[in-house]
Amino acid sequence: MTASRLASLAGLLADDTRAAFCLALLDGRAWTAGELARHAGVAPATATEHLHRLVKGGLLTEYRQGRHRYVRLAGPGAAQLLEELTAHLDPAPVAARTLRAVTVDKALTRARTCYDHLAGRLGVALADALTRDGLLTQEAGFALTPDGVTWFTDKLGADLRNPSRRPLVRGCVDWTERREHLAGAAGAALCRTLLDREWITRIGTSRAVRITPPGAQALTGLLGPDEAWQPASSG
Repeated sequence: MTASRLASLAGLLADDTRAAFCLALLDGRAWTAGELARHAGVAPATATEHLHRLVKGGLLTEYRQGRHRYVRLAGPGAAQLLEELTAHLDPAPVAARTLRAVTVDKALTRARTCYDHLAGRLGVALADALTRDGLLTQEAGFALTPDGVTWFTDKLGADLRNPSRRPLVRGCVDWTERREHLAGAAGAALCRTLLDREWITRIGTSRAVRITPPGAQALTGLLGPDEAWQPASSG
């Protein structure tokens, strides 16, 4: 029974279109079927069929608002599964690509959302800075120190109340850096605070984010200087 269920789960991602849908939804936002169809370059009817399988298989959830049907990842566990599977992939061979594709890849590598927390060089650098300052320990898995809890609540003003059963903090393997960034409820609170304060902003409809000048100044004041939170000159 377990082997059959595992095979069924693996089969959900054994299709380029369904995999493209899931990777797009790692931005943590809800998408309509039409938006996902355009993203993957498939017909609306094809998208609907694939989304039905993903919802039935438990990787996605759906809800309706007015006339629109939205889907999103089923939760942090689904996001963690996708990110960790992606981290196991060998780097893709270099091929001739457009300037736009190269720019998007660089932006995603520099800083992006991983469901509801931060990833890329920015995410890893934040975890390193928190660890260096004694706010986070990585000795036996990720854990906030007492000073770390105080920093999140008093210095950052983040809400660490965690009504769900997800861990307060955990490490999430970063598929570009091949190291762990900060996930869990604290990672989500950090990402949400930076977005709310406009210290980072989203780049178009992708998962990529960029540091704003006020964000670079604020993070330097909180955690010291780091190249990872200096605004990029382009992209």
